[in-house]
Amino acid sequence: MKLNIKNETGRLKSVVLGQPKSMGPVPTLEESYDAKSYHTIAHSTYPTEQDIIFEMTEFEKVLHKHGVDVLRPSIIEDYNQVFARDVAFVIDDKMIISNVIKDRADEQEAYRNIFEKVEWRKIINLPESAHIEGGDVIVWDDFLFIGTCFSEDYRNYKTARTNEYAIEILKEYFPKKRIIDLDLKKDDRVPFQGVLHLDCTFNPIGKDKCIIYKNGFVDESDYHLILDIFGEENCFHINDEEMFDMNPNIFSIAPDIIVSDKAFGRMNQFLREEWNFTVEEIPYREISKMGGLLRCSTMPLIRE
Repeated sequence: MKLNIKNETGRLKSVVLGQPKSMGPVPTLEESYDAKSYHTIAHSTYPTEQDIIFEMTEFEKVLHKHGVDVLRPSIIEDYNQVFARDVAFVIDDKMIISNVIKDRADEQEAYRNIFEKVEWRKIINLPESAHIEGGDVIVWDDFLFIGTCFSEDYRNYKTARTNEYAIEILKEYFPKKRIIDLDLKKDDRVPFQGVLHLDCTFNPIGKDKCIIYKNGFVDESDYHLILDIFGEENCFHINDEEMFDMNPNIFSIAPDIIVSDKAFGRMNQFLREEWNFTVEEIPYREISKMGGLLRCSTMPLIRE
C-alpha cells in the first residue's frame, strides 16, 4: 500500500473506519478516560452498542457512496474500538504508530492486518516515552498542527495525550514541515472546560478554510496564529455548546465534500449556503457521547 496523506481534504481513496462491535459493558466513572465519557456515564446517557453500530454503518455507507475503500480492524471482545484515529496516523507516505494511553494499549493488535499492508520502512515506531495520538495531529500541506499540553500537571491528566518529546521526534522525521504546537486546555471531568484532542477545537476544510473554537487554546495567541494562517474570513467560529457537541470533528471526503452530524444545523447550513460545500449529513449523536466524532472514527491512508 502506497500511503499518501498531504492534507485533511484531498479526495479520499482508502481509510480505516473504527469497529463498533463487541463494545463490552458501560465503563465506570473510574474507567472513563475523557471528559465527555465521564459526563455521559455520570448522567446515565452512555450510548448502546446497537446505536453505535447503526451510526457507524451510516458513515460507512457514505464512504462507499463516494468510492472510498474502507478497511476495518479485527474485533477484540468487550473492547471499545470506535476511534481509529488515535491508534496510528499517516503523514505524507509514513505511518506513525501512536503511543496511546495504557487504557487503549491492546487496541493496536487489532490493526495488525492493516499494518502488514504497509512497507515496514514506512512505519515509524516512537520511543515509549513519546506520547502522541492522531487526534492531535493535523496535516495541512507544509504545516503540521499538533495539539499538546505544556502544563506541569501533564501526567495527572488522562486527556493529555501528546507530549513535547513526541513533537520533537516528528520534527526530526519531517524537517521540511512547519510544525506548529498548540497548547490545549485540559479537564478530565468537565467537557466544557477542556478539549481531548486538537481536532475537537480546530479542523481545516476545503482548500483554505477551517472550523475553530477559540476557547480550546490555553494561549489566545495560538488561536490568532491560526486566524493569520487561514484568514479570519475563512474561519467558521463555534460556540461553547457546539464544541460540547463536537462540531469541529467532522470529516472531509474531498475538498468540496464533508461528512457531518445532521444535528449541526447552523454549521451545516453555513457550509452549504455560504461556502458551497456538499454536506453529507448522518446521525452521530450517540458516538459523540464517548468523546469523539467523525474524524476520530477514521484513519485515512490514501488521498489524491
